[in-house]
Amino acid sequence: MELDLTGIHQLASEQGIDPETLDAALSEALRLAYMKTKRNARHARVELDEKAGTFTVWTRDEKPGTPTPDDPHPAPVLGEEYDDTPHDFGRVAASTARQVLSQLFRQAEDERVFGAFSGQKGKLITGVVQQDAKDPANVHVAVGDVEAILPRREQVPHEQYRHGERLRVYVVNVARGIRGPEIVVSRSHPELVRRLFEREVPELVSGAVSIMAIAREAGARTKVAVRANTEGVNPKGALIGPAGSRVRAVMENLGSEKIDIVDWSSDPATFIAAALSPAVATGVRIISEKNKTAIAFIHEGQLSLAIGKEGQNARLAAKLTGWKIGIESAEAHAAKPAEMKPETK
Repeated sequence: MELDLTGIHQLASEQGIDPETLDAALSEALRLAYMKTKRNARHARVELDEKAGTFTVWTRDEKPGTPTPDDPHPAPVLGEEYDDTPHDFGRVAASTARQVLSQLFRQAEDERVFGAFSGQKGKLITGVVQQDAKDPANVHVAVGDVEAILPRREQVPHEQYRHGERLRVYVVNVARGIRGPEIVVSRSHPELVRRLFEREVPELVSGAVSIMAIAREAGARTKVAVRANTEGVNPKGALIGPAGSRVRAVMENLGSEKIDIVDWSSDPATFIAAALSPAVATGVRIISEKNKTAIAFIHEGQLSLAIGKEGQNARLAAKLTGWKIGIESAEAHAAKPAEMKPETK
């Protein structure tokens, strides 16, 4: 049966599909198509001949085995191969070849996209918001000719995503899905803040300054702990920038979200005190290093500032440091008898 195998191979080669892959897929697809014909044989294989531009369906019939005293009910044996290519199989074969090529082209494109984006995991990319009426729960973000998904769990509460709007997103994951590569991006991930600062702060790229920890409640507030790796560098000043230009550029990408930048310290008490900024702690008592619990003492006039609206400041300080932090009035602590006052830092 004739089939333009040379043309098919040429089309496949242009898409980077190797001949062995194409021949295996085409042979199997033609075999399955043959098996759907009315007078098919149970045992069949397809042989392709590119030079002749033909294919042949070779089949074998089952024949009863010869009984013996030791095996009175032998299994059937296969007869000689013969050509059983249907005479009216040309249109089916051409349609099957088109389907195989289409599937292989999709797979090749999926591999190209997956390869291009697999190295983007954990990075910041810019895309354009696309609306999809069939998928209202997720936001589709076009990155070149590929669409990434911004699922609801990765969206910022109350943030509006308008069709055609350019948006910076953090690549959470790149995986092979049923319908091709799945690129999941985020607007709420804490690492989005890190990547945004890396765009604005040369000291982060050079390694003179490091972001040691990030605690974020997306859309509301973020705390960032920094340290200097080079003598003479002010880590907070590096992130804030001249007249606040750098931190302001980051905040412009985050809408109304506020950012607190604090000094990181290897000393837990010092770090906890800094993390409660903008409140000023007069001291910090470490209750248990094993359980990572501590109490911070704050002037009564700043207690509400230390706790924050609905406990947000204290909650973010705990996330940032990894410690459970109790907050107590410094004046009430000072009024306690000396024997009841534990040592503070």
